[in-house]
Amino acid sequence: MSQKDAYAKARARAEAKYGFFVHAAVYAAVMVLLVVVNLVTSPRMIWFVWPLIGWGFAVALHGVRVFLLADRNAVIEKLTEHELRRDGTGRELLAASSPSWAADLRPRSAG
Repeated sequence: MSQKDAYAKARARAEAKYGFFVHAAVYAAVMVLLVVVNLVTSPRMIWFVWPLIGWGFAVALHGVRVFLLADRNAVIEKLTEHELRRDGTGRELLAASSPSWAADLRPRSAG
């Protein structure tokens, strides 16, 4: 792996982690707001737990994706391959980076 590839991969992981931290911070801020709104407007009926559980589950899944499954996402790899193939400038990059892709990228003979 070249230094440029290593940097790009590290940058993508850092952006994914940053996105998770932003998601978690927004979740926490909104949950505090919902608790306050719930307790001020209808203290006898506690409803803030439902968005807390639902959105909390989504934040947990986001964390699993970012921290546990970061390098094992076949869907992302396939979508990246597709985008590089669709963009004519990515053909050389694909051919150079993986021999299995190179066969798919060679022009087909008309014979």
